[in-house]
Parts: sequence; structure tokens; C-alpha cells
Amino acid sequence: MYSLASHHSFGFTSFAQSFLTVNSSDDLHTQLTNLTDSRYYLLGEGSNTIFTENYQGTIIKPAFMGITLEDNDTHYLVKVGAGENWHKLVMWCMQHKIYGLENLALIPGSVGAAPIQNIGAYGVEIEQFIHQVEYYDLQQKQYQSLRAIDCEFGYRDSVFKTRLAGKVMITSVTLVIPKKWKGVTHYGELKQLSTPSATDIFNKVVEVRQSKLPDPAKIGNAGSFFKNPIITKALFEQLQRTWAAIPSYPVNTDKVKIPAAWLIDQLGFKGRRVGGIGCHPNHALVLTNDGSGTGEQLLELARDIQLAVSQEFSIRLENEVRLIGNKGPVFL
Repeated sequence: MYSLASHHSFGFTSFAQSFLTVNSSDDLHTQLTNLTDSRYYLLGEGSNTIFTENYQGTIIKPAFMGITLEDNDTHYLVKVGAGENWHKLVMWCMQHKIYGLENLALIPGSVGAAPIQNIGAYGVEIEQFIHQVEYYDLQQKQYQSLRAIDCEFGYRDSVFKTRLAGKVMITSVTLVIPKKWKGVTHYGELKQLSTPSATDIFNKVVEVRQSKLPDPAKIGNAGSFFKNPIITKALFEQLQRTWAAIPSYPVNTDKVKIPAAWLIDQLGFKGRRVGGIGCHPNHALVLTNDGSGTGEQLLELARDIQLAVSQEFSIRLENEVRLIGNKGPVFL
């Protein structure tokens, strides 16, 4: 048995049958040839995964490293190994005066996980910078790649979470970043900035995230537990009659996005606890583990929140965090 406590930021004491780290193409072929378990789970840095109990299978961790840079008259092409840390990549780009990723600063996790989740923050999503995703098909035993248009990106979603989920291992991500920079400041606290530079935006994002989100090194958490729901304008207008201050962000002509944290906060969940699991007092979207929590307690609190929001607002919250149980995904 292999302890997973240090491999997911929520910190539950859980175990897997075995653990494989894949560092290179040659390593990949050797490791997978020797893989005996039919059940396996691909794990990056574990910042968006919670093991709610022992996992009866093998954990495979991609650790492909390295950053290469090419450019032309209009764009930078940055190819990054899947095992690189996402925030360190953002800082690397800032240091090389390659601007555009600053709104995505301090998002935890690996580069390989970024397109899977289509990470986003402060009005920017990674899909707008994806040029190509290279991966190893675990069933066909061969390398392949997808262009951005074929990745089927959606809100916190991609082809890697749907029909390719668990079937491929991302080995590298190539980003295409325009040399002509235009800052994105229409979202949240960034509206306070006046004609900011990319560095100003980066610093503000880091400041806000550090002030709102607990450090996983100090208290177990996986960041935002639920997705921000997207609802019809008709439902939004109906909710406004009771909740006049309900915030929203336009998605298209028919739908709007609602901050899940606001919904949860209105129902008084901040600071609420079930055993060692709590809803963070400063950010209702973050569930935490004080070190004594259990998977059962986490699922109980998450389901309580989900049910209360559904009953009050007619909105079903979906977990953004991946919940992994004994045999695989766990659903609320």
C-alpha cells in the first residue's frame, strides 16, 4: 500500500495499491508494460483531487518536465512538460516578458491538468491560449495530439474529462500567446485597477487569492469545491425578485453565470462543520480538512450544501473537485 496523504492537497490519510511516476517517454513504455493493475488513476499535483477512501488500484503520476520557447512576428509558442507547476510557468512567462497568463496566477496544480480542467480565473480561461495538447493513448499505446479546436473545451470541462477521461496521459501542452498584450480587468477585484500593467494584474491576483484562499500547507483544501453554475436568464430574473442583490456574469444571450460562493454564503454555511470538515469562514466555496476529517464527513457537508442550494435557488451545484473513492469517481 502507498500513502496518498502527501499527494492530494486535502490531506486525507488514504492509500493506493501502488504508485508509478513517469518521467520520460522511455520511462512511460517501461512503467506501463510492467503495470499489473487494471484499475489506475492519473494524478498531477493532487490540488483538484480528493481521495475519500483507499483507492484499490495504481496511481500514475506524469512528471514530464521542461519549457521550450519559439516565436514569430505575432506570437510566442511555449511548449511545457505536463509535470511542470502551473504557477511557476506563469512566473516564468512574466520573467520573460510574455504576458497574458497573469490572470491565472496562483492556480494550483500541474500544467498537464490545466487543459483537462480548462482552468480559469478573473475573466480568462486557458483554452484561449491552447495551441496543442500532446498525450499518450494508454489503450492504443501511442502518442497523439489535439489542436485546441478538438479539445471540446467548456466551462471547467474538456474532452479529457469526458470521452478521453482515464484513457490518455497528457505529456506536454503548447501555448500560443499573442505578443500584442491586452489586459483583462473586467472581473472581480481587478475592476479596481486603473490602466494596469501585466505585472499589476499578476500582483493583484496573487494578493486577492492569498487573502481569500487558505494555504493547503497549513490546512487541507482543494480550492474551489463547486463550479460556478450557469443558469438561464429566465431563472436568473425569477431569482432576482427574491434576491435582488444576486450577482451574475453574462455567458451569452441566453445564460448567465452565478458565483456559487454567493449562493452558499446566503444560506449561512460559512464556518459550518461536520466533524473535521468545514466550510471556510472567509470563502464559502472552499471546504477544508483540519487534519481529523474523513471522506464520509466531506461528502455529508458537500451534499448538505448541494441540497440547500437546490431547494432555495433551484440550482444544482456540481463539484469542481474530483472525488475518488475505492474503485474510482464518487458522485454527489
